[in-house]
Amino acid sequence: MDVSAQSTPVEQGYTALRSYRYERKFLVDELLPSQAEALIKLHPRLFYAPYPPRFVNNLYFDTPDMENYYDNVNGAAHRRKVRVRWYGAPFGELNSPVLEIKVKDGPVGTKHSYPLPPFCIGQRFCSGYFRNLVMNSGLPENVRRELGSLDVVLFNRYHRHYYASRDGLFRLTLDAEMAFCKANGAFGNTFIHQQVNYHDLVVELKYEIAQEPHANRVASFFPFRVTRNSKYVQGIERVYF
Repeated sequence: MDVSAQSTPVEQGYTALRSYRYERKFLVDELLPSQAEALIKLHPRLFYAPYPPRFVNNLYFDTPDMENYYDNVNGAAHRRKVRVRWYGAPFGELNSPVLEIKVKDGPVGTKHSYPLPPFCIGQRFCSGYFRNLVMNSGLPENVRRELGSLDVVLFNRYHRHYYASRDGLFRLTLDAEMAFCKANGAFGNTFIHQQVNYHDLVVELKYEIAQEPHANRVASFFPFRVTRNSKYVQGIERVYF
């Protein structure tokens, strides 16, 4: 599905993408968050924190056959993720949820973002509840059609720190306290039995295509292990398999 990027209100710490970019991911499994932060701040690119850290919450959607999950695991050149993102408290009334459709084309990707009307995350939340919300929203018809064929499958949450290089060409995020739980109830979800990963940290280096010739030098400063495994894949494998 070819979806044109939509403009959304840009809130603090939120980036609405209009072009493709690189995202390099690193797994940090031998450092405390404070130690990883210290390394980031020592980088020659002079990374600083443009926004305060906060909790990020996501609901992921997939086809009944989990096509998005398997495309990711199998390394398909063209793949996508569909999620709803919000910040702060994990449950209750969501005042500013954003639908994000992330599209990956080989090593680069982009995302199309759409504001959603407020809704409530609680025991009554399920795929049917969300479909009714979507059908009565102002989303484009092709987006509503795609969402109508998807089921909610996963809730995840993590604490994110934000960094940007002084020249504005590179961005970093540092994620910790990653939690996952199933979100596939036909008639509701209790969001209990969470799987929590307190040990691993995930660092993501993000930059526009024009900066690719300089990215190796930026990344080589960190003693972090490159990883292809996404939080969505990690969450699915923790709570379903």
